[in-house]
Amino acid sequence: MKLSTASALVTSQAAYAASAIDYNAAPPNLSTLANGSLYDTWRPRAHILPPNGRIGDPCGHYTDPDTGLFHVGFLYNGSGIAGATTDDMVRFRDLNPNGSQFIMPGGKNDPVAVFDGSVIPKGIDGKPTLLYTSVTSLPIHWSIPYNPGAETQSLAVTSNGGRNFTKLDRPPVIPLPPSDSDVTAFRDPYAFQSPELDAAADSAPGTWYTAISGGVHEDGPGQFLYRQDQKEMSLESWEYLGLWWQEKVNTTWGNGDWAGGWGFNFETGNVFGLNEEGYSVDGEMFMTLGTEGSGTPIVSQVSSIHDMLWAAGNVSNNGNVTFTPTMAGVFDWGASGYAAAGHILPATSQVSTKSDAPDRFISFVWLTGDLFEQAKGYPTSQQNWVGTLLLPRELHIKTISNVVDNELAREEESSWRVERGQSGIELKTLGIDIARETREALMSGPKITEPERTSKEAGLVPFQVSPTTKFHVLTAQLSFPRSARNSDLQAGFQVLSSDLESTTIYYQFSNESIIVDRSNTSAAAKTTNGIVSTNESGRLRLFDLQGDAQEIETLDLTVVVDNSVLEIYANGRFALSTWARYVFCDGRQQGIG
Repeated sequence: MKLSTASALVTSQAAYAASAIDYNAAPPNLSTLANGSLYDTWRPRAHILPPNGRIGDPCGHYTDPDTGLFHVGFLYNGSGIAGATTDDMVRFRDLNPNGSQFIMPGGKNDPVAVFDGSVIPKGIDGKPTLLYTSVTSLPIHWSIPYNPGAETQSLAVTSNGGRNFTKLDRPPVIPLPPSDSDVTAFRDPYAFQSPELDAAADSAPGTWYTAISGGVHEDGPGQFLYRQDQKEMSLESWEYLGLWWQEKVNTTWGNGDWAGGWGFNFETGNVFGLNEEGYSVDGEMFMTLGTEGSGTPIVSQVSSIHDMLWAAGNVSNNGNVTFTPTMAGVFDWGASGYAAAGHILPATSQVSTKSDAPDRFISFVWLTGDLFEQAKGYPTSQQNWVGTLLLPRELHIKTISNVVDNELAREEESSWRVERGQSGIELKTLGIDIARETREALMSGPKITEPERTSKEAGLVPFQVSPTTKFHVLTAQLSFPRSARNSDLQAGFQVLSSDLESTTIYYQFSNESIIVDRSNTSAAAKTTNGIVSTNESGRLRLFDLQGDAQEIETLDLTVVVDNSVLEIYANGRFALSTWARYVFCDGRQQGIG
């Protein structure tokens, strides 16, 4: 086992400071402390979040064609969209003072709220154009009857580098959901281009499409597909092509082991093409999407479960344009990881020019604060901020080579597909990596290298040297004998540890899972109702590989520890993110076996 750690400061957040907690005594109920007293206690440094308040869905990303800056947007305080820009994917700068919004509700089309949207970089008059969901009434939820017209799709344009988007003085460009559908939702328009779809829909080359997420009561979740007017190629007029993707109510891909559940409603659907290098307009069609209500009994239709999934598939037209998944998986296995949204980062952008990177698709996931974990009683006022965006992820088609052709590789309706390789078979799946510039910055600090070790006995193996901060990265390669395949072997690490607290991250062969044991993460969980300490887990199969000894695939781990935010990446195809709200942690790390 080889292991190295590095600590780095990526953003210019306020320095970590002592909180109002008395570390010589058991923690009190944190919700009784003074407002703002926990501001720095768990605040990350290497992640995007506003100065204060509640961050929401990532949305509205784009590369400005005039400046080459990459723009990252997000819902903010439940009132409009705010954002930041970057020229290196390392340092992000607020678009507006105090992180204020670049678009807010209150117009003719959106008197109640502004929901997610996506930006066409060269839209109306060649300017960045935001297609967004304008909201006229609430509540909206998949479990209650829908009010047609509650969610409409409207346009706004920026002429000052994205600091403000001015709404078009015209009615919504998509004013109602399809009249023949009793929809569960009709929001989060995602604009994209696709030659494959041009051919299937007999569209003009370069047509813009938008996929609107939602579903149909009793029938199931889905995506409604529109394209821009074909006569004038106008973005102010859109044609409905149909419900191009729909799954049955509350079903799963296969048995659900590898791709969660489709639930009752889709949200935040993104559509993009990938090849093995990154983004390609001619590449294989992929989607990321959030699903609501997975596993809920149909009779009750009440659930806070949200899955963050991905799918790849084909487009056909047998009278109707249809997307059919060929494989699907989980984009983030964490219970709080949701609402991913991304955009093309072209090779001509400032970010990619500096790093000599090809065209890429960069996606951000929202790590919710207290929304989906039902964390009633969480000390929100004491912290004065809620949630964060996770590190930027660059996506591509991942190849696993020299795999033994056996039942482990041939499982149907999995998160990979089988192709013939030069030796054995090759597996293809979605590749998920931390954006290369971000990863390089995170790994650029002082390094601590542990010697290679062989663990023959169960128990804890203390590191020779542990990080002195709660901001660091751990990388490790764990190799296993073939006998581990049918065993109860567990191996991994403890992080953010002290004599009183620890968070354990380990791989378990019995259920092919990476598990984050948070049962001992936080002493405050015993005194404060809102500090959730349930375990998190995600499925990862380590395949048998061809070779002289037919070895098991090595587990290649990257664990980002950014104060209370943990991101776990494995083998270029797995991600799990969660919170670790410790109290007495001294940064200690050790291996387990």
